[in-house]
Amino acid sequence: MYIFRSATKKLEAWKQDIRKKPMIIRGARQVGKTNLVLHFANSYEQKILLNLEREEERILFDTMPIDKLVAFLLLKNGYTTQKPTLLFIDEIQESEKAITMLRFFYEDFPYLDVIAAGSLLEFALKNIKSFPVGRVHQIALFPINFEEFLEASQPHLMPYFQQVPVSDIAHTLLLEQFHLYTMIGGMPEVIAHYLDTKDMQSLSTIYGNLWQGYRDDVRKYAKNDTERKVIQHILSYAHLEKDRIKYQNFGKSSYKSREVSEAFSALDMSKIIQVVHPTTQLGYPIIPDLKRSPRLQFLDTGLLLYLLNVQAEMIQMHDLCDMMRGKIAQHIVSQELIAAEGSLHYKPHFWVRERDNSNAEIDNLFVANHTVYPVEVKSGKTGRLRSLLQYIDDTNTHIAIRLSVSPYSKESSQTLTKKPFILHNIPYYHCTKIGEYLTQITN
Repeated sequence: MYIFRSATKKLEAWKQDIRKKPMIIRGARQVGKTNLVLHFANSYEQKILLNLEREEERILFDTMPIDKLVAFLLLKNGYTTQKPTLLFIDEIQESEKAITMLRFFYEDFPYLDVIAAGSLLEFALKNIKSFPVGRVHQIALFPINFEEFLEASQPHLMPYFQQVPVSDIAHTLLLEQFHLYTMIGGMPEVIAHYLDTKDMQSLSTIYGNLWQGYRDDVRKYAKNDTERKVIQHILSYAHLEKDRIKYQNFGKSSYKSREVSEAFSALDMSKIIQVVHPTTQLGYPIIPDLKRSPRLQFLDTGLLLYLLNVQAEMIQMHDLCDMMRGKIAQHIVSQELIAAEGSLHYKPHFWVRERDNSNAEIDNLFVANHTVYPVEVKSGKTGRLRSLLQYIDDTNTHIAIRLSVSPYSKESSQTLTKKPFILHNIPYYHCTKIGEYLTQITN
């Protein structure tokens, strides 16, 4: 089954632009880039779909000048230049010449709507000397988010999900769906199989194949044999890290800090595991402190749970914050915020203050109108939010957010120094609506 992706709206808007540039869709492998475009292609009467992993199609780009290539493709398909034609170039990373051609499609062939996508495209683009800067439009695609999952699985709940705040009658149902989504994750193949079969046990094979595919990709982007070994080691042990990591001797290895750091940089580019550095600043703008220990963000929470072999424990769990001391709740919230931002380079923010005998950490920092708001992913009483109370004491903010299992509420509170503030409790399934809550709050 095809699951509607919100990125389709971006493609539809792009199609209507009379001065559209070639579109590049970037993102990790297996997040649905090809299916997104194939579904969108149905809106065209004339469409040419190419995959450059096929040698006979790749050789067209490598051997023919662009004017003859376009003429050949139109003639082969019996198409006319009088109608808009979609040209989809999949796996474009297989041909450096095809990537450099994108600028000329924009300049010389306005009747062609060109979309390109590819696996590990980030590594191919890094080596392109004549990348068509300013002549292409780029969007990022991520695993299916909760809103897309809900639309596919329980569409009758969508009107309630769009409410800010959510009606009490829908809270429990949305919470159940969010827990299910967290357990399954957002990989399109996994979700499609589950919605077709409702069989959780059969998902293990799909997770295993996906993760093995990522492990096999290492040979495509590792610079040398040593980096390949380090990346394989990281992929074997990264999920076992409790919270923040250190590069030196990562995963009880003998690898040096520089070796691990460079390997993580490659994984970060692939989007399989991102390295997220904290900030120590108070206020806007947020600048990561690269000297502080980072935490890891996996591509997908479902894959992380599979690697940890703890999915069965979640079936009867009422509160995600009880799972692994809140690690899973914090991870899925970050995954949702990354997808909601929709940027190639965005990473979630978290704050730390590390002093002798006094450490403090805020799970997330949310920016709205150049103002930074602390966000904790926790349940329990306000008094347990000691890091949040310290952060508020050190800043001029008087609004804080807690994401938890509870329905929306707000409470007046104060810090340890008696500074007053308002704590807004938002259900964690609504983390992508924080901006809408803040609009209502600040108005």
